[in-house]
Amino acid sequence: MNGGILLVEDDESLSRAVSLTLSNEGYKVYTAATAAGARAVFASAKPVLVICDIDLPDGNGLDLCAGIRRESDVMFLFLTALDGESDIINGYGAGADDYITKPFSMSVLVSKINAVMKRCVSAPTGIASGDIEYLTAENRAKKRGEYLRLTAREQRLLEYFMTNPTRILSKNQLLEALWDIDGSFVDDNTLAVNIRRLREKIEDDPSKPVYIKNVRGLGYIWERGCRSI
Repeated sequence: MNGGILLVEDDESLSRAVSLTLSNEGYKVYTAATAAGARAVFASAKPVLVICDIDLPDGNGLDLCAGIRRESDVMFLFLTALDGESDIINGYGAGADDYITKPFSMSVLVSKINAVMKRCVSAPTGIASGDIEYLTAENRAKKRGEYLRLTAREQRLLEYFMTNPTRILSKNQLLEALWDIDGSFVDDNTLAVNIRRLREKIEDDPSKPVYIKNVRGLGYIWERGCRSI
């Protein structure tokens, strides 16, 4: 997670004021004045919080929020002059986490953002090791930013390895980790097949693995260290 805040606001003076205030609070702030610009910045910057107006020159923030929500669980806050009950309901319905109406208190906005960012920073979303990321909340994995197509067993194996890095895991430990996935019997051959297939998806050269290695007579090891993301 790259972090930072994306501010989507077409009022240049307001955008500048909010950006400066948040920058002074120590945040990295990205700005966009249109929905199209916001999508481009979101894709490249990967912010942890989006602050968005609803009325935008090329569309509306509700559609932007709904679109982002389909691909991400990033925190989303509306900052808008639309203060009707139906407007607020529509904002939360689109997927917003909070809704602030204009005019607003800058100190209240900063307090809300500080609280949101504290939650974002304190709640890891997954595990990373080299080019591999396991996204806990999504139960999906990526290699160099691209989602991997894993079976349920391959996914469980990857998660188990990455939550136990640099530890030798016996075949029995790995078999137990796979046992409850679909209730079917798992034997040594099934384990070996799943590890081979997983290597084919995560290793650049499966014949010379750098992640999952055999430890003769003992089991397997995820040889690279892991970190929270």
